Amino acid sequence: MASTDWLTACLNRGAFTGAVSRYLDRRAPTDNGGALLIVDADDFKSVNDRFGHDAGDEALRLIAGAIRQAVRGTDLVGRLGGEEFGIFLAESDVVAADHVAERIRRSVSAIAFAPGDERCALSVSIGGATYATRAQFGELYRLADQHLYEAKNTGRDRVAMMQAA
Repeated sequence: MASTDWLTACLNRGAFTGAVSRYLDRRAPTDNGGALLIVDADDFKSVNDRFGHDAGDEALRLIAGAIRQAVRGTDLVGRLGGEEFGIFLAESDVVAADHVAERIRRSVSAIAFAPGDERCALSVSIGGATYATRAQFGELYRLADQHLYEAKNTGRDRVAMMQAA
């Protein structure tokens, strides 16, 4: 079974959630915590509706590339489905995770995306949750997703972070 998403070259959902869960299960007591970010392309349906699915696919590839360039080689990046990506930052506190999330947000906003010679602004909303002690993937995902919706409901093109236990 393939572990890579064919479109974005990121881990697919199953491979991403499995890798993060295994990391959390075996982490050492000296681990400095980490963060889970959920990145969602804003108003993505309108890109597909206006420019077609090929343009939407290209937008997803560009967003995935911006995400991969913004993270460390040891971080995990996965496509969770549709226009949603997950990023796991090991050994990362809330300040560092927020910095990475803002770097991703700015990088995506700077993409010069012009399908059919018509400029189309891309943006993402990002929700994140950090942990300092024991954590389970499901709980981190729930908290990060909750903050993703906070970012979307307060205007999109935003980051909303939470420090979990």
